[in-house]
Amino acid sequence: MLATEAVLRFEGIGAPWRLDTPEPLAPPTVAAVRELVDRYDRTWSRFRDDSLVTRISREPGAWRLPPEAEALQEIYEALYEATDGAMSPLVGARLAALGYDRAYSLRPSGETSPVPSWDDTVSWRGRDLATVRPVTIDVGAAGKGQLVDLVSDLLVDSGHPSHVVDASGDLRVRQWHRPFRVALEHPRDPRRAIGVIELTDGALCASATNRRAWGDGLHHVLDATTGLPTASVVATWVTAPTALVADAVATALFFADADRIPYETEHVRMRADGSVDASPGLEGALLR
Repeated sequence: MLATEAVLRFEGIGAPWRLDTPEPLAPPTVAAVRELVDRYDRTWSRFRDDSLVTRISREPGAWRLPPEAEALQEIYEALYEATDGAMSPLVGARLAALGYDRAYSLRPSGETSPVPSWDDTVSWRGRDLATVRPVTIDVGAAGKGQLVDLVSDLLVDSGHPSHVVDASGDLRVRQWHRPFRVALEHPRDPRRAIGVIELTDGALCASATNRRAWGDGLHHVLDATTGLPTASVVATWVTAPTALVADAVATALFFADADRIPYETEHVRMRADGSVDASPGLEGALLR
């Protein structure tokens, strides 16, 4: 059995990353990974003054987006419909008003404007975006997962087909030599796990209301139809072939049951009352 011989750690998009590979990554590959992560951040981060998303938030117009925008638009549009508009990429300004702003003030501003309607505010078709007024796009429900996939693809193209990409808990495992075991952290007690999932090839992403939470009931999982943080679900875990799908569906499950979501995934979901549901095909075990 092979043992992990190389681990690369770095910070990117505000989170710690870890890349596990059987062999060390060459310096050009490391540089390419870092440039990819920074380029994604320069495009999609609403926390950077120099990002494309920040420019879009300041003035309406027509915008040409990078190639990954096609997959983002497709999945957001599908899940916007599946959740009756609750999951939207247009929640950025509302999150900032609640305190999850560029300065991480964690202090609500008192601004009560609703989340803009997709149909009335933007026309997004693949790489082409047109806005009728300034709008703050937030792709946090799918973007980190997509970036994990992009880094994974870069490693494959660089001659590293076997690897684990871990972006602070958003995982993509490819051709790993042993099952990669992941504990599902209890959202109300980080010392406990509610289950364990094993991966040898695929992705696992999670979302929980105890992460990025502040104030009285304030957290980052926002219902775009009400402009308020959701309350009925407290945590989700999703496995899928790609981290983009796993990440996005992990958020969609806060607002809709799995039978409404048009992607093949497996999941665990904990509700606010402590009850847990899991899909029957999940590879792993829940701890009762």
